[in-house]
Amino acid sequence: MFKKILYGFVVLLGVITVVFILFQGLGDPTQFITGQNTDKTTIQNIRKELSLDEPKWKQFLFYVNDVSPVSIYTANAIQQKKIEGLFLGSNLKVGVKWPYLGSSYQSKKQVTVILMQALPNTIVLTIAAMLLAAVVGIGLGILAAVYKGTWVDTSTLFTSILGISVPSFFTGIVIAYVFGFVLSKFTGLHMLGSLYEVTPFNGKTLELKNLILPALTLGIRPLAIFAQLTRSSMLNELQQDYIRTAYAKGLSRTKVLFSHALKNAFNPILTAITGWFAELLAGAFFVEFIFGWNGIGKVTVDALEQLDFPVVMGSVLLTSCFFIVVNILSDAMYAYLDPRLKY
Repeated sequence: MFKKILYGFVVLLGVITVVFILFQGLGDPTQFITGQNTDKTTIQNIRKELSLDEPKWKQFLFYVNDVSPVSIYTANAIQQKKIEGLFLGSNLKVGVKWPYLGSSYQSKKQVTVILMQALPNTIVLTIAAMLLAAVVGIGLGILAAVYKGTWVDTSTLFTSILGISVPSFFTGIVIAYVFGFVLSKFTGLHMLGSLYEVTPFNGKTLELKNLILPALTLGIRPLAIFAQLTRSSMLNELQQDYIRTAYAKGLSRTKVLFSHALKNAFNPILTAITGWFAELLAGAFFVEFIFGWNGIGKVTVDALEQLDFPVVMGSVLLTSCFFIVVNILSDAMYAYLDPRLKY
């Protein structure tokens, strides 16, 4: 357990390093903050305020110090950044704190506040897409295994291969155009829309129908993979001796399939589900942008367009943390489902 957490911190440090280096070649964010017709003195003052006038290596160390749970600050920096934690020392303080992600260059809001406002929408979209993919994908996989060699099996394989092959951004554009524009009168769905909509008369209202198209787009690829993986695992289990023994004891087909075969075939399926849950959180970026879904992805794409470095770094770190936490939890679930595995 400790080793996995330690590996997680190493991964986060690697992510910070790579994204920081890549971001340096995108341009000067002060041009977006001040506009094109700003004098040099104003630009220099803003660069100094944001520490952009410092050498790159020093900017990197400042950022690592900000996001690290154990940090060193001056008393003035703690007060200026409004950092909360437990610090010891007089002028130069050492302490333990929550990661400080900085403030947005554009809105001046805390990055943590911006991400926490968008995170619930992304989680709702991801859970909806994962439920759709898991329920439909596993169901199709079971049917394909039980009716191997029939049209059900062939149709499932063809559909799953098609779902894996087509990229999500292309699928999203097609689905948005067909169901949200061409057939909008019949479906009642729109190309753009978020979980909550604000109107002058009704105020803030919950619009679950706006979830359908982005969740369908995001769930197609994992659905196809779950279907193929379930089919393969079930076919392997259905050929085992204990299945024939279960039938010989007089157990019903439903009992054998779900209580015996599916339970033993579920480990690789669980691996895919846990892995894809984190993958969908990251993969929701373009889907959210296409459908105007106000989640982490849309916030990140908008920040990239404006070179809003703190917001981009914060969203990348948050997504990386999800990957690490999901992987640790999936290992624990493996050990629970199969006691033969050591954590």
